Amino acid sequence: MKLRRFVSLPILAVLILMEMVYYATLFIFLDDWIGLQSSTGWLNAVIFTSFASLSLFSFLVCVLTDPGAVPSGYFPDIETNDGSDHESREAEALKKRCDKCSAYKPPRAHHCRVCRRCVLKMVIIVGCGIQKDWEFAGTTHLKTFYITSGAMISLLSLTLGTLLGWHIYLLTHNMTTIEYYEGTRAAWLAKKSGQIYRHTYDVGVYRNVTMVLGPNMLKWLFPSALSHVKDGTSFPT
Repeated sequence: MKLRRFVSLPILAVLILMEMVYYATLFIFLDDWIGLQSSTGWLNAVIFTSFASLSLFSFLVCVLTDPGAVPSGYFPDIETNDGSDHESREAEALKKRCDKCSAYKPPRAHHCRVCRRCVLKMVIIVGCGIQKDWEFAGTTHLKTFYITSGAMISLLSLTLGTLLGWHIYLLTHNMTTIEYYEGTRAAWLAKKSGQIYRHTYDVGVYRNVTMVLGPNMLKWLFPSALSHVKDGTSFPT
């Protein structure tokens, strides 16, 4: 049942954090600085609520969408010489078998300990008026709450901004997180032996992006648009 996925500490923590950020931004900072009763405050509240709703929708889609299972009966395509016998092909196939769920893995598939199976392709500006803005009335506890909320939002913005940049890098290079760390070691070994390492699935920035988000740029903002996604067992190189 999909609703059971929400009974998870990380997911509940994210939902609570999103609610705290929304409440602190809208009903504390915007209300205190601009005022929600003014036209400017109302417009900012509508814009922020729209972006918050999109973030919540994207998060729910990620939680409720199945990450993709390996097709039943999948067997890897073993490239062997003409003189190879059946035993050598079986030995080569065993190298591509997951030792946790005893299933053959397509390229770029990895075992997920949460799903307990293999999944496919398992990635502050300070203004000059800050002193005036922070001269608000209230008790020490209220000021502490304001400062704590501001620090939390700033830290969260920095964290999410870094995470966004990291995933943009992975997207433009057509990598998963696991492939990045594997590629780092492979690049080091290649450099040590005087060779040049190239990621197998990096086919150029534009093709990398369209393989993940789709060729239609109008659908890039819709996380539920998955018509371009294939079976996930083969990838262009």
